[in-house]
Amino acid sequence: MTGHAVQVWWARLGDARPGLRELLDPVERARYASTADPAGRGRFLVGCALGRLVLGELLGLSAADVPLRRVCPRCGGPHGKPRLDAPADGPPGSHAVFPPGDPAAYDFSVTHSGELIGVAVCRGAAVGLDVEESHAGMDVDSAARVALSDTELAALHARPADLRQPAFLRTWTRKEAVLKALGVGLGAPLRELEMSDPDRPPTVLAWPDRLTARPRTAMADLTVDGVHPGAVAVAVTAGAPGTGPVPVPGPVVEGDEAGLRVTVLDGSGVLAAYHG
Repeated sequence: MTGHAVQVWWARLGDARPGLRELLDPVERARYASTADPAGRGRFLVGCALGRLVLGELLGLSAADVPLRRVCPRCGGPHGKPRLDAPADGPPGSHAVFPPGDPAAYDFSVTHSGELIGVAVCRGAAVGLDVEESHAGMDVDSAARVALSDTELAALHARPADLRQPAFLRTWTRKEAVLKALGVGLGAPLRELEMSDPDRPPTVLAWPDRLTARPRTAMADLTVDGVHPGAVAVAVTAGAPGTGPVPVPGPVVEGDEAGLRVTVLDGSGVLAAYHG
């Protein structure tokens, strides 16, 4: 797998404001209104608005007109991974980083944790993005028993206690990113999805038996604000649309691992520039 360019845009919970609600479609507005927790509501708003603004620029559409659908693969409800739905062509001379064209050639992923919200976009491959806000009160041992394989758990416990949280979160974000790229989320058994050591380049060492779809994957580790670990993964099947190399002249390259070129961009600036 070579040549896959991924854009990752980071924003903050503080970027949420009432004017962004006009970008939401009816399904998104209903979910926004039904979210009781104010912080959860804000994260959902920022993720939706940022995703729509970024995709609208790539496709030559207004953000509110970006055709999205959310279908849960397990229950069919409107809360699955959001995907682009209908074809549209971008305008001549568009200055988007990716060439405009059929939305079916694009995939995107949204993540949030605490104050952090991120959106990743890739052309020609399914993409998954995850970030975890690092904080002192986390119960690493309890989380690790649920998420890590026996091999991963033994390696974690071999580390000094003060190094376990960053190592665990590095492994966790890698797993979440891969499962998001596959569109299965946390429905897959995390302990059966085994990753390389957190200090080594990210790769999948073992897959859960129940996952019949095992496409070629590539990952890159990310770090937000110099502290919070994240990961982005792409998965591609032979013959997928737009699988050729896509050059990205982005300003900040966070990682270039295993066939990925990851460009980190300012999502907060995109949201601040939107005035309706």
